[in-house]
Amino acid sequence: MNTASLQAFNTFGVDAQCSNLIKIYSEQDIYDTLLTYGAPYKVIGGGSNILLAGNIDATVLINEIKGIQVVDEDEKHVLVTVGGGENWHNLVLWSISHNLSGLQNLSLIPGSVGAAPIQNIGAYGVEQSQCFHSLRAISLTTGLTKVYYKEDCKFGYRDSIFKKVDAGKYIVTHVTYMLSKEVDINVSYGAIRTELTNRNIEMPTLKQISDVICDIRVSKLPDPLVVGNAGSFFKNPVVAEEVYESLLEKYPEIVAFPFGDLMKLSAGWLIDRAGWKGHSQNGAAVYKNHALVLVNDGTTSGGDIWQLAMDIQADVKAKYGVEIMPEVNVWG
Repeated sequence: MNTASLQAFNTFGVDAQCSNLIKIYSEQDIYDTLLTYGAPYKVIGGGSNILLAGNIDATVLINEIKGIQVVDEDEKHVLVTVGGGENWHNLVLWSISHNLSGLQNLSLIPGSVGAAPIQNIGAYGVEQSQCFHSLRAISLTTGLTKVYYKEDCKFGYRDSIFKKVDAGKYIVTHVTYMLSKEVDINVSYGAIRTELTNRNIEMPTLKQISDVICDIRVSKLPDPLVVGNAGSFFKNPVVAEEVYESLLEKYPEIVAFPFGDLMKLSAGWLIDRAGWKGHSQNGAAVYKNHALVLVNDGTTSGGDIWQLAMDIQADVKAKYGVEIMPEVNVWG
């Protein structure tokens, strides 16, 4: 067994050791790895949605399967199959360059295509599930291939079957999206509308939508190449209407959004209101410009960042009676 460092493979930039580190460039590489190394296995794509809170007693597979290929099309849609190790933003830029609609609101989300369905990534009024068609995955226990269609994935808010009953059981080799030849512009998110107005854009193109969202993200979120982070650390909590009404009586300024029959509270508002924005401890910090983002403020240990997250969780629960859960996957 040769231990290896994962510091270069996570956007928090923390150091953690794993039992073996294998880069996967093809499905054959997966079969070879399963025959060579024993379980357990872990899979990393872009490393942008994990926190390594300790060493990983597993063989870690780095998904490097690339490629973007049109596999079918009709008058209105194009089916595109993408390697699980492809950079997500590269896929978005590819779709825009081919004037295909559906992914533009998901511009500049860090990470890989293979991780997108697992997390059901979303931003600015859109989730990847809206364009998702299917994915191909290989079991890390049997080596058998399985195809998941949209209904199989049980997508929810930052959620899927791969975070529940099938968590950690598969490596996603390819994802297929159905993109539209008819331009569909979604500017329901207030910040997008405001920025388009500021730029005097009335009929935005796909590229203009993408450019605006990229600029918004850059203004709010730190560059992980400069400041170690994984974007939004916590999910916005979803609560019953009566819980929201009770909080509203105490905090009239509370930020919330309708979510079906429930209400989605702003985790960023709760954390900020609790006084955590800009707080730093043991080399971990809450980003000064966005309370949802935890950053590496000089630590090499993911355990320091996880301790800060747990402290925030406990404080928000004590003050508001609301539990905020990590959006980031915590290992170790």
